[in-house]
Amino acid sequence: MVLPALRRRVPERSPYDREILRLAVPALGALLAEPLFLLADSAIVGRLGTAPLGGLGVAGQALATLVYVCVFLAYGTTAAVARQVGAGDLRAAVRQGVDGLWLALVIGAGLIAVGRPLTPWIIDLFGASATVTPYAETYLEISLFGVPAMLVILAGTGVLRGLQDTRTPLWVTAGAFALNLVLNVVFVLHLGWGVAGSAWGTVIAQNAGAAVYVAVVLRGARRHHALIRPDLAGLRAAATAGAHLLVRTLALRVVLIVGTALAARMGDAQIAAYQVGFLVWTLLAMGHDAVAIAGQAITGRYLGAGDAAGARRVTRRMVQWGVAGGVLFALLLLAVRPWLPGLFTEDPAVRSALLGTLLVVAALQPVAGVVFVLDGVLIGAGDMRYLAVTTLLGTGVFVPAALLAHGVGGGLVGLWLAIGLWMVVRLVTLGRRARGSAWLVTGAVRA
Repeated sequence: MVLPALRRRVPERSPYDREILRLAVPALGALLAEPLFLLADSAIVGRLGTAPLGGLGVAGQALATLVYVCVFLAYGTTAAVARQVGAGDLRAAVRQGVDGLWLALVIGAGLIAVGRPLTPWIIDLFGASATVTPYAETYLEISLFGVPAMLVILAGTGVLRGLQDTRTPLWVTAGAFALNLVLNVVFVLHLGWGVAGSAWGTVIAQNAGAAVYVAVVLRGARRHHALIRPDLAGLRAAATAGAHLLVRTLALRVVLIVGTALAARMGDAQIAAYQVGFLVWTLLAMGHDAVAIAGQAITGRYLGAGDAAGARRVTRRMVQWGVAGGVLFALLLLAVRPWLPGLFTEDPAVRSALLGTLLVVAALQPVAGVVFVLDGVLIGAGDMRYLAVTTLLGTGVFVPAALLAHGVGGGLVGLWLAIGLWMVVRLVTLGRRARGSAWLVTGAVRA
């Protein structure tokens, strides 16, 4: 049983702890390194003026949305590869990874073909001003050439996670960040290429990172004599798993969009406080997500090896980690809460709204810890259809609750309570699944 473990004291040691930490710690490093790409670009482009920085911000949001939607390339590949690893068939595991890379290239090429003619419309959709629009369009048009590389990186990360390797993605991410930083300094500040130089620097760094992943996978294919040409059946299987994960991801995105839209309608102070609160939520989510990533890799391997009992035991332990991490995050957030708003604003209205928000964010951390873990476990088990359906259910509960909170004047606290209800629905649905046995499908391929 998974949820009853929440009521037990977390044991000091477990035979699974070393395995969880070995995967989770490097995964956390990679997760924290990724936002540094945009931060570095922003710091350099910011020297050019407000309009170029605004253009980078708008185009960056468009690209971030694209990556967020395509994250199924990483998650689906992790689950498929990990099962083959557990079954002891490394040749098939690498073959699954090759299929993921091909799928990433196909989708990436399609996005370039569709995205470039639609660039002005995309920028307009994000509400860019006339001053910011030219910079945003320039950055996005160039950055689209890096989209296939971005998607290959997602798929390549999934391959290595499935192979129980989260250290290589950390080093690749760190190397790509360093290259991106150097190229941006040279192109933007020394050669004077402006926003275009920042975009080209990032595109080159992304393609370099993708090349490393391709080289690693090809080396594995040669070692295990796996075919590297496209396989239609493999691409179809990867796309099918990806379709369910895409539905899940889009449902999650609806929550983010609706939350932001409602906060914006409350006033300038409220949207400012909401954005800072959401930034804090996202930062803490990275810690939870590191354990979830370990859960994807470990669960897939155990089920691939036919060890359903082991998968349940390690899931119980990761749930305990989720609870402990959530409690720790909540206590840390409560400890810094009186001073945190002052780091972002001097506006009393924003500070007041943010103080209330942070109380709810802190209270939700133990729930978030369990939800992230169970989400990762079920992804690792390949239970994608259930995740899609239940995430849609959670979003269906959140939207009317958020609208009701806004309608009765609940303010930001009411909005965050609606987010809390959404998390509780996810906790109940994921916990119910984890208590049962339908997700414990063993074998190299989930039937």
